[in-house]
Amino acid sequence: MLSLKTETLYTGTKISHNVHVNIKDAVVDSISKRPKGKLAGEFHTLTPAFVDPHCHIGMFRAGEPSAEADVNDEMDSILPLADALDGVQMDDPAFSDSVSAGVLYSCVLPGSANIIGGMSAVIRNYAYNTTEALITRAGLKAAFGYNTSSPTSQKREGRRASTRMGCLALFRSELAKVAAVKKKSSLTLEQKVLRKILNGEMTLRCHVHKSDDIAAVLRVADEFSLKITIEHACNVTDIRTFNDLARRGIPVIYGPVEGIGPKTELRDMNLRNIRNLLLSGVEFGIMTDHDVNPQSNLFYLTRHFTRHGLSKEQAMEKVTRVNAAMIGIDDVAGTVERGKWASLVCWNGDPFSMLSYPTKVYGEGKLLYESE
Repeated sequence: MLSLKTETLYTGTKISHNVHVNIKDAVVDSISKRPKGKLAGEFHTLTPAFVDPHCHIGMFRAGEPSAEADVNDEMDSILPLADALDGVQMDDPAFSDSVSAGVLYSCVLPGSANIIGGMSAVIRNYAYNTTEALITRAGLKAAFGYNTSSPTSQKREGRRASTRMGCLALFRSELAKVAAVKKKSSLTLEQKVLRKILNGEMTLRCHVHKSDDIAAVLRVADEFSLKITIEHACNVTDIRTFNDLARRGIPVIYGPVEGIGPKTELRDMNLRNIRNLLLSGVEFGIMTDHDVNPQSNLFYLTRHFTRHGLSKEQAMEKVTRVNAAMIGIDDVAGTVERGKWASLVCWNGDPFSMLSYPTKVYGEGKLLYESE
């Protein structure tokens, strides 16, 4: 058994002081005032490993031109059988950068050029191949708004729409066809995936930025009783949109919060929009949308949220416990507690100083990174 001593422990649910986190094999055995096992280090702060709930790491790869990316397939706009895991390459150098920054878990999604982009994959960033990396699934990726109706999308193969209303018409049509099939045995493989969406067995992860595009998605969700999340929402400037989502209990995975608006639908993207997100009380997590923001910077994005009112503890919870819950791995990750994976980030200073970097990073009890 190993023991890590810390002055400050962010557990993901509270802050403790002057304690030892004791590790047995791959999991946290206990948190105690005295060590239980070999002392492996003394640190200013310990935190849970960070979790990115929406990214394209391993699909958009460092050092490779965008033409080689595996993030958007061009054969059709409705691709329920596409699987993000099949496009991930674990030799992407960005994975090692993420691990050294304490970001150990990712929900990798197909891109937003297709109305239905494909299946998500929740992975370990430190695995040697994608089979070993896979932890679970976190829903089916959908996209609405500008991307799926843009001139670039229209040039791709298969069924394509040139307007927002055309994209939603295609989506409605596919759902209606599946709903009309009475016998499960008569469904195609693609339709079986969409039936899970219709039955509420699977979450539809909706890429959408603007208030009216969100309103359109909500109309379809109401029409077919869909279980959805709103992903991005960076161009929402009116708190009433977030209020509506909060009232409905629909979570938001927010971001990427840094950068400039690269397209018309993001012309009002602004860090000040975060304030309305916080005031609304809507449940939300924080994404990087890697490669838009480097995933290794996930924790440092929290400074924009503390600036607008979150406490340090609340900000830490967003990129650990809350993000883990958003993608369904909160039973094993996101908090430091008995029985959870011993996936920990060790710091020799206050993480929120922005001058502090991880000293050691553990994943499931194994030392994955140690600073020089």
